[in-house]
Amino acid sequence: MLETALSYEAEEYIEVIYRLQKRYGVAKTSELAKKLRVVPGSITNTIEHLESHGLVIHEPYRGVKLTREGEKIALGIIRRHRLAERLLTDILKAEWSTVHEDACKLEHAMTKNVVSLLEKRLGNPKCCPHGNPIPAENGTFKEEKCIMLTEIELNENCTVARITDEKHENLAILAEAGIKPETHICVIEKSPTKVVVSVNGKVVSLDRELAENVRVKNKQEAQ
Repeated sequence: MLETALSYEAEEYIEVIYRLQKRYGVAKTSELAKKLRVVPGSITNTIEHLESHGLVIHEPYRGVKLTREGEKIALGIIRRHRLAERLLTDILKAEWSTVHEDACKLEHAMTKNVVSLLEKRLGNPKCCPHGNPIPAENGTFKEEKCIMLTEIELNENCTVARITDEKHENLAILAEAGIKPETHICVIEKSPTKVVVSVNGKVVSLDRELAENVRVKNKQEAQ
């Protein structure tokens, strides 16, 4: 199946499956429904459609995985998405914390030629405004070594590398706290429910689930 033949809905599914698979090894249908904001029963037909075209493998009670062809398409979608985010921030001067949802719409309308022109116009950026790598045209990308903020030791200084969950509500909280890629922070308290950090002299408390989406480099990881 050609990437251009996919519907908006199918592309959304493939992109979300890729993100879940990358984090958990498999995309469970319950998590897929949660991310797509649909009821679990409504995803069956789309998954069957993708499976019939050789893009996913669905194992009942285990979840969904992309095939090699499905992963290739997912990387193409993510490439368009992250370049669209750079278009919004670098050229249109949108706030970095607000561009994810608009990029979700733009990515489906961008042709291969537009993507190439945009990438050149942007100066061939390596990552999106949230620090996540932009796949090359052939699907390859270099992912910077980093760890979850929750894994940093107390009183240890670190640098924000990327933010993996780009939903506006999450980014708005981080933006308000002054936490974005290349920001220097220090963990001063941790508990099962929260992580407290110091950011530019300001003490900020983050929900632990949100903190897990902040990936950082300490001195060891930066080497």
